[in-house]
Amino acid sequence: MPDFAFILAGFAVGLIVGLTGVGGGSLMTPVLIFVFGVKPNLAVGTDLLFAAFTKLGGTLGLARQRLVPWRVVAQLCAGSIPAALLALWALRHLGPDSAAAQRLMTTTLGAALLLTAAATFYKVLVFSPERAAAEAARRRAQSADATRPRHWSLPVLLGAVIGMLVTFTSVGAGAIGVSVLLLVFPHLPLPRIIAADIAYAVPLTLVAGLGHASLGSVNWPLLGLLLAGSLPGIWLGSRLVARTPERLIRSVLSVLLAWAGAKLVLI
Repeated sequence: MPDFAFILAGFAVGLIVGLTGVGGGSLMTPVLIFVFGVKPNLAVGTDLLFAAFTKLGGTLGLARQRLVPWRVVAQLCAGSIPAALLALWALRHLGPDSAAAQRLMTTTLGAALLLTAAATFYKVLVFSPERAAAEAARRRAQSADATRPRHWSLPVLLGAVIGMLVTFTSVGAGAIGVSVLLLVFPHLPLPRIIAADIAYAVPLTLVAGLGHASLGSVNWPLLGLLLAGSLPGIWLGSRLVARTPERLIRSVLSVLLAWAGAKLVLI
C-alpha cells in the first residue's frame, strides 16, 4: 500500500473530525481494518497514540483559554486510567495476537461503533440553534457549582466503562464521552464539556497506547504517516466548519458507523 494512501486517509479523518467533532478513533480504526487490512490489535494500538498526540495539541490550546475543568478531568481519569490498565492486563494475559483477543477487540469495537452512531444521530435529531442558545443560557445561570456531578460515583464509574472501551477499541472518548458528560454534569457549559472530553482523553489514550506498544501492537511508521495527514486535515476542517451542513454530515457518518459496527459484531 503506497504511503500516500495512509497520509490521505489521515487527512480525510482529520478533516471530518475538524468539521463534526466525531472522535477520530470511531473513524480511523474501521478504515485501517476494512480499507487497509490492518490487524485489529495493530489498528487499535496505533490509533490510540494517534489520538493522544492529536488531542494533546487541542488540550494545550483549550488550557490557554482556561476552558478545561481540571476537577472533572481528574474525576474521569480516576475511573478510566485503572480500567485501561486492567484491560491491558487482560490483553497481555490473552495475547494480543490470539484469536480470543482479536475476537474480543472486534466485537467490542463493533458495539462501540454502534453506540457512537446512536450518539451521533441523537445529536442530529435534537440540535437546533435556538435550543442550543437556550441551553447555554440555562447552564450559565447554574454554573456556580457546574463541576459537581449528579452523584460523586458517576464520573468514576462511567470513566471506567469508557476506559475499557477505549483500550479495547480506541473508540469511546469522542461522541460517547461528550454524551456521558452532558448527563453527569448537567450544569457544565458545552465548551467546557468539550474541553473536558478532549483533555481527559489525552492521558487515557497515552496510557492505553503505550500499553499496546509494550505488547507490540503499534505500527510506528504507520502512526507517522497518519499524523502527517491528520494534522493539516484537522486544521482545515476547523476553518470550514461554519460553511458545511453539519446535520447532513453527521447523518451520513451515523449510518456509516452503524454499518461498520454491525459488520464487526456479525463477523
